[in-house]
Amino acid sequence: MNKTQEQVIALAGLFQAMDAVENIACQGSCDIQTLETALSSLFVANPNNTLEVFGNLSQLKPGLTKVHDLLNKSNTDKRLNAVRYALAIIHLESKLNKQQDMLSTIGQRLERAESQVQHFNLLHENVLESIAAIYLDTISTFQLRVQINGNEQFLSMHQNVAKIRSLLLSGIRAATLWRQVGGHRWHFIFKRAALTKQATFLLSKT
Repeated sequence: MNKTQEQVIALAGLFQAMDAVENIACQGSCDIQTLETALSSLFVANPNNTLEVFGNLSQLKPGLTKVHDLLNKSNTDKRLNAVRYALAIIHLESKLNKQQDMLSTIGQRLERAESQVQHFNLLHENVLESIAAIYLDTISTFQLRVQINGNEQFLSMHQNVAKIRSLLLSGIRAATLWRQVGGHRWHFIFKRAALTKQATFLLSKT
């Protein structure tokens, strides 16, 4: 797997999670498999490659499709909230990367949340609350925050808030991978063709 493919996989994980955030905010729910893939990624500490973090390509198909469509010049998708969330997450991750104490705190608390997963299950409300609290106590303390747009009825539901915060933390994980495999924001402009080509290739393997 080449570096551009690794970058596309990291972006797919990020955009897939942010699309789930938008679905919860606007429709009140998201695909369960997408939520599981996102949350599972938080507990893969030492992967051999980027794909290992998310499981397999079929689990990333919605994200790969999103990356392909967004980078394609003929794209007509008007659902741009997920893109705005993703760019904000990339910016927040760059700030987090300079905060070693906060990174250590997140790592320690994820270890505790992982023990809860073993006791309950990944989507248990206790686990979601623990992961959401990690995001609330760390990333959301930065001056820049991800402003979620949607239906107030859905955004006021406690469980939805927990899912959204958990997904945002998984987005931070994906943005970390994106940076680690050499991803930069300018790639969205100057590497569009290469990223689109590899997204097309990876989609053909799903």
